Amino acid sequence: MTEPIVGFYNRQRKLTVTKQLDELLLCCVAAALECEGLGDRLCEVDITFVSSRKIRELNRQFRQVDRETDVLSFPLGDGDYETDPENGAVSLGDIVISLEKAYDQAREYGHSFEREVGFLTVHSMLHLLGYDHIDEDEGDVMREHEKIILERIGLTR
Repeated sequence: MTEPIVGFYNRQRKLTVTKQLDELLLCCVAAALECEGLGDRLCEVDITFVSSRKIRELNRQFRQVDRETDVLSFPLGDGDYETDPENGAVSLGDIVISLEKAYDQAREYGHSFEREVGFLTVHSMLHLLGYDHIDEDEGDVMREHEKIILERIGLTR
């Protein structure tokens, strides 16, 4: 298995981002790629942590939905991804996570902050890889893949 290239960008100030959280999310990205048959390809993803205010702004700007959300996915391809000429990595896209929203949801759902941010990362990775949950059948498939990936890395509820 090839370790993915993950860029981490912290653009919020309310919650501390630890090296352990970055390492967990790197593991989530790698597990998603491996489960989806891309574990042997060098892949690149950027993960940006933002405030609730900023993710609402991005949601309004890119999805025309004027409300806060937990995660946004910005895929770079539709199964036909660009390759970075400098390192040969397949550029999958960007993940933007509201850590404030993740913290609130973790408390609401009764599990750890790390589990919630890990789940959001896996969920977003599947979007970058072409999955969606617009209709019920697609949603069922996506949820099953999320469950498999999270179990593989030990992030169960």
